[in-house]
Amino acid sequence: MHRRERYDLVCIGSGPAGEKAALMAASAGKRVAIVERQSSPGGAMVNTGTIASKVLRETALLCSAFRRRPIPGVGFTLDRAISLPRFMARKTLVQIEEHDRIERSIDRQGIDVLRGNGRIGGDHRIDIDGADGLTLSVETEHVLIATGSRPFRPDSVKFAHPHVVDADGILELDRMPRSLVVVGGGVIGSEYACIFAEMGVETTIIEPRDALLPFLDPEIRTTLLAQFGQLSIRTLFGCNVESVAPEGDRAVVRLKDGRIETADSVLWALGRIGNTDGIGLEKLGITPDKRGLLTVDGQYRTSVPWIWAAGDVIGFPALASTSLEQGRIAACHMFGIPYREKLAATVPIGIYTIPAIGAVGLTEDEARAKGLDVVVGRARYRNNPRGRMLGDDQGLCKLVFDANDRKLLGASVIGEDATELVHLAQTAIVFGAGIDFFVDACLNYPSLGELFKYAAIDAAETLSRAVRRAA
Repeated sequence: MHRRERYDLVCIGSGPAGEKAALMAASAGKRVAIVERQSSPGGAMVNTGTIASKVLRETALLCSAFRRRPIPGVGFTLDRAISLPRFMARKTLVQIEEHDRIERSIDRQGIDVLRGNGRIGGDHRIDIDGADGLTLSVETEHVLIATGSRPFRPDSVKFAHPHVVDADGILELDRMPRSLVVVGGGVIGSEYACIFAEMGVETTIIEPRDALLPFLDPEIRTTLLAQFGQLSIRTLFGCNVESVAPEGDRAVVRLKDGRIETADSVLWALGRIGNTDGIGLEKLGITPDKRGLLTVDGQYRTSVPWIWAAGDVIGFPALASTSLEQGRIAACHMFGIPYREKLAATVPIGIYTIPAIGAVGLTEDEARAKGLDVVVGRARYRNNPRGRMLGDDQGLCKLVFDANDRKLLGASVIGEDATELVHLAQTAIVFGAGIDFFVDACLNYPSLGELFKYAAIDAAETLSRAVRRAA
């Protein structure tokens, strides 16, 4: 009789949450397996989402560098006959390198990789349906559902047309479109709109809400929209889409108010759903919500004690950074590993639009809504020598401080390297630093880091003026 394999942990999915949970458990001496249906590890983070889109962004910025920082007699013209896969040759290289890194880490820790579709087969049992038609069953003490999410595909959108795509298919277009309609002004839609507009593609965003990225500080959002204008991105707010369908070699977007938008290609970027269908959760009484997402407790455990979930499949914030940490934390709770108990209270957001946006902590409006007495400091890229060198004359660093104890409450940065700069603010918040720390700091010159110093000086001067008026 064939002996069924037994594991301490089986992770269904090798994206950031599954990978890090598996490595954490294996490093503690546990026997671990990863179930993966794709030929390469990494999930959407590596294969279709985070890394792939950021490589395209860097390529777009490279192509537009001569326009942003002109050199007399030097220019660049994009060949529009080129396919996106060829245009993104570096994407493949970066993905291969990341696949190799993940596979080396998995092999080094002795983690088994089981190829196929994983599903709950019974109590503490996982069945893996392989491509060869055979099913392997394994027993496990714990299971981590780390299956991620996928773009929502409504029936009203005809995705069979080669130029109607979602976020998973946008990078496989056979040619660079001359025009693009992006349906959805969230993070994914806004990032891709900027990237294609940067490459000279006529771009329109259709957003059902009244604003893009409403969680951002309003000043940052206003600056972003101004940059959209410079990139000639059209934005249509408060518009609901009735249908998306082909007409000849074009795609037609019909709005419920009767308006029609046409383009070479349409990117549907409105909503995602969790990959929880077909994995047998209903057998154990676990019911995902209407978006396919799972509910977990503070330890990432579902209502069934031996089943855990982390990453995009549990919803907000659905960031690669938080998914990595959630996987580690879940494994620590499973096996009592004294490493991490909870996600950091201060988590930064990075949005890779053009320009990029980094945010951490409270916005000005959020701080005031909490009844806090705040003072705001601002520093403009155009007043920073490094910012001018980089050709960024619109960027903004906005810091929100507590007016009483002068500690930093939050930061929002839009401009070159914003997703890197925001970590300085994150560190200051965690360690209780504020105005005086930044004012006293001696920072490299010229550097974008000086934005924080001058934003703090701006806040300190505002407080001084308030004291003089009160005297």
